[in-house]
Amino acid sequence: MSNKPALDAIDQEILLLLARDGRMSNVDLARRVGLTPPPCLRRVRRLEEAGIISGYGAQVDYTAMGRGFEVVVAVDIGVNDRVTMEKFEQDVIAMPEVVELRRMFGRPDYYIRVAVSDSDAYEMFLTSKLSTLSPVTRVDSHLTMKLFTDQTPEGDARSFEP
Repeated sequence: MSNKPALDAIDQEILLLLARDGRMSNVDLARRVGLTPPPCLRRVRRLEEAGIISGYGAQVDYTAMGRGFEVVVAVDIGVNDRVTMEKFEQDVIAMPEVVELRRMFGRPDYYIRVAVSDSDAYEMFLTSKLSTLSPVTRVDSHLTMKLFTDQTPEGDARSFEP
C-alpha cells in the first residue's frame, strides 16, 4: 500500500501547471486552480512533503548552450547485480555530457540521453568514457533529428486518468 496522498482534480491541475512552469507564483497558481493562496500553498507543500513534487528545475535549450548534438544511447551491461548496476549508474551520472539516464525493464538495460557539441565530441564521449566502463557489452547510438515533446504533458490535468 502506498503512503502517497490521494490526488484530486485540483492536485492534478497544480502538478500539471507547476510541471509547465515551476516558477509560477502561488498567487497565480491559486487563481488558475480556483483557490485562494493559503490553501493552494498548503496543497503544494503537502505534495512536496509526500515526494510527489521532487524538485523544481529549468528546461535547458542544449542547442543554445552549444550542445545541440543529442544522442539517445541504448546500453546493455554484462552483469545485472545491484552493486555493478549502482556503480555503473553513478559513473554515468557523473559524466557532464549525460542529461538523462533511465534504467529499463528488459533490453536494453539503459537509455542514456547525451548532449554534446558535435559528432566528434560524441565519438570522444563514446570511445573514451562510456565504452571504457567495464560492464558495458553493447552500445547502440540513435541521433536525435528533432525533439517534439518534453516531459510535460499539455492540456487540462482533469483529462488525465490517475
